[in-house]
Amino acid sequence: MALTSKLSTETPIRSPAAKFFNLMARQLHHVQNVCERIHGTELHVGNDWHSIGDSSVKHWTYVIDGKVVTCNETIDVIDEQKYLVIFNLFDGDISKNYKIFKLGFQVSDNNNAKGASVNWTVEYEKINDGVEAPYGYMEYLDKGTQEIDAYLLKA
Repeated sequence: MALTSKLSTETPIRSPAAKFFNLMARQLHHVQNVCERIHGTELHVGNDWHSIGDSSVKHWTYVIDGKVVTCNETIDVIDEQKYLVIFNLFDGDISKNYKIFKLGFQVSDNNNAKGASVNWTVEYEKINDGVEAPYGYMEYLDKGTQEIDAYLLKA
């Protein structure tokens, strides 16, 4: 069995792609106020939530598969043109099962209809064959995307 793999999911939203991207790329600290399964986040290192690399480390507490888990996160990529962000999750509960855990999304407007689509990708390397793929994260991302969309439609 492969230790390195990738999971993807696509969630349709009614909000414009630019609005979703803006919240996730420029106002990340607000996500904890929008998503039910995020219990909290704090800036662990640095003074800017949106710097790329190790100068900005956030500590997250959230619920996956009914369990409260924690991790640290940095941003690897913010591509304003492609509406793409890639996060690196590490330490805490993530490191108990995964050597590498990259969480990325790309938002694109629907060409012939209102709304957009959010494509989430999780790339990971398990610490051993006994670790299950992070399927709980796919459900978490889908639910969180729906909650963010509902919030943006009201804003």
